[in-house]
Amino acid sequence: MQTLYPAMQIEYYTCDTGKELDETYQLIRNLESKLGVNVHKLYAPTADKENPFDYYHHLYGGFLPSSNTRWCTQKLKIEPFENYIGTTPVLSYVGIRGDEDREGYISTKSNVQSIFPFRKNIWSEEVVLKAMSNSNISKMGKLYKEFLPANLYQRALDIVNTPLSFSYGQNQKVKNLLDLGPKAFNHVIFELLRSTNFPVASLDDFPLLDNDEVLVRADIFRILEESGVGIPQYYKEIPYQVNGKTGNYNRSRSGCFFCFFQQKIEWVWLYEQNPAKFFLAMEYEKDGYTWNQNERLEDLINPERIQQIKEEFLTKQVLAKSRMQSGRLIDILDAEEEGCASCFI
Repeated sequence: MQTLYPAMQIEYYTCDTGKELDETYQLIRNLESKLGVNVHKLYAPTADKENPFDYYHHLYGGFLPSSNTRWCTQKLKIEPFENYIGTTPVLSYVGIRGDEDREGYISTKSNVQSIFPFRKNIWSEEVVLKAMSNSNISKMGKLYKEFLPANLYQRALDIVNTPLSFSYGQNQKVKNLLDLGPKAFNHVIFELLRSTNFPVASLDDFPLLDNDEVLVRADIFRILEESGVGIPQYYKEIPYQVNGKTGNYNRSRSGCFFCFFQQKIEWVWLYEQNPAKFFLAMEYEKDGYTWNQNERLEDLINPERIQQIKEEFLTKQVLAKSRMQSGRLIDILDAEEEGCASCFI
């Protein structure tokens, strides 16, 4: 973003829970150094800003967050960000990649609009929903004549004139239009938004309208390496041995070291690669509250259980490779559970 659009005024921030891995803090320092910017540190409003998680953990009576009750996301991520921006119109650039199928954090505040610069479709769901309304068919058809060459315009008109229905949904219509050219699609959506209260409507021009680059995982890692920022060490695959066979494990995402979205193999990774953090996580498990719904951490690190987890994960890796998938931990985990988007974007 900084390289391609240097004239854009971009603010960088991180919502610190006080429970991040050391490598995450190092990544932030590296970004500040290489970009020559200050990454704003946002904290939940507590007396001890360095340790907001424990404040809310005590406030909720020792109740640990879970996939069904994500108080950590709301209190430590979303609220600090929304308090920081206040009522100012904001474009929030979300780093979800082109090979991910999720929306991520979408604010409920009307002054916040999410933009996805790494994807083919840079617009968020609520923007597309408004722009693709059947009531906009006529206007959209006229706009496409302005932004597409004549040889593609008729095809665009056929797509635009087909109303949304149960048999022809919004996702399919958007895909068909994007296939004709992301730039044309971006310009048409931008013009349709001019009469709305979305923050981008207040701009005379928007550089990302001419963006047609789709960035996937390999691109992100390449950019991090080539820039000198570097890839956080917890993403580096580490080999392990089980029953004479070799598997690889690593952490799949950033986020708190005790994140309840971790898979069992990641808990094993934490135990073996950062035991101090693992035992800190284990201290929170009491009074019936555990990070995993069906297993305490003290049971998970039983040697026989560790071997079982490694065997099961190695089997998944082998199956993934046999299906011509990457076999990387992140790809296997992505297929199982999305995780907390507000923490991992």
